[in-house]
Amino acid sequence: MSAARQGVVDARRIVVKVGSSSLTTAAGGLDADRVDALVDVLAKARSGGEKEIVLVSSGAIAAGLSPLGLRRRPKDLARQQAAASVGQGLLVARYTASFARYGVRVGQVLLTTDDTSRRAHYRNAYRTLDQLLAMGALPVVNENDTVATDEIRFGDNDRLAALVAHLVRADLLVLLSDVDGLYDGDPSQPGTTRIDEVRGPQDIAHVSIGSAGKAGVGTGGMVTKVEAARIAAAAGIPVVLTSASQAADALAGRATGTHFHATGRRSADRLLWLQHASTPQGHLVLDDGAVRAVTERGSSLLPAGIAAVEGDFVAGDPVELRSADGRAVARGLVNFDAKELPQLLGRSTRELARELGPAYEREVVHRDDLVLLQG
Repeated sequence: MSAARQGVVDARRIVVKVGSSSLTTAAGGLDADRVDALVDVLAKARSGGEKEIVLVSSGAIAAGLSPLGLRRRPKDLARQQAAASVGQGLLVARYTASFARYGVRVGQVLLTTDDTSRRAHYRNAYRTLDQLLAMGALPVVNENDTVATDEIRFGDNDRLAALVAHLVRADLLVLLSDVDGLYDGDPSQPGTTRIDEVRGPQDIAHVSIGSAGKAGVGTGGMVTKVEAARIAAAAGIPVVLTSASQAADALAGRATGTHFHATGRRSADRLLWLQHASTPQGHLVLDDGAVRAVTERGSSLLPAGIAAVEGDFVAGDPVELRSADGRAVARGLVNFDAKELPQLLGRSTRELARELGPAYEREVVHRDDLVLLQG
């Protein structure tokens, strides 16, 4: 066994993500046999008490299609939310019953991007998941599709799984799909080869990755899985991408699927969520001095360095920081409403405090709520 695969075996805290197509029938309802097969693998993996598992499970919307008489996943948000409302209960009930065969209690955790990009919410999400694991429960995480809007969605559960792995400080992320790994071409065509190891972006720079999944019940395809693997690997978390049918082999460290090596250092902060899971509600145009202060000196953004404001946002929303030529340089949580900012631009905090009161002697974006963007 390679050292990398041995690291899979030694992983103590593991996040496993499974997609809708691995849990549902062709008609869109939950497939009890498929759910039970996955639960059998996960329950066995944690049976010795040495491993903790967090399950990020798609399937809520798909599970709600058939009971609501829908033949396919609806395109409009309102019906997606209705399907999620019906399906989420069915999904968790199925997991609860299946894990009960092993005496394992399930805890449901529903997240939106708002829960994880804001500082206090991020800490609460971590504490909940950590406490569930400490008490021997198995958290089942999903996006809160019943209330999420287009502006506050993760977009796919692959990305959510990568961010949850970062949140709970996991040792390993396992992405289960309907394909047994990443191929150098269309896996349904002859002559293509599975890529066993990915040590960095250069290893798959030549690969053309499709955008659609095989089944019509999920939102993710291979492109979202590779992006999720990149996010996790950059945060110091190795990833195994394989099919749900090979989950047992993946968790046992056998040579299955595609292994993405960690490429970055592990970080305990929530800025990864701000970078990858937030949708800017507006943007601030910075002068050249402010761009340098933010990007080179790690400074907070002050009113004096802002040249223009665009968008409709309120305090606490994510905003994009741009240079004068329109280049996105950072993303952060703003401390003022959009309608307040125009009167503050180009002025010092001392001047603003003297004229408007001490509440205005603060940063527009604090450096602790700011992440730099590459490129």
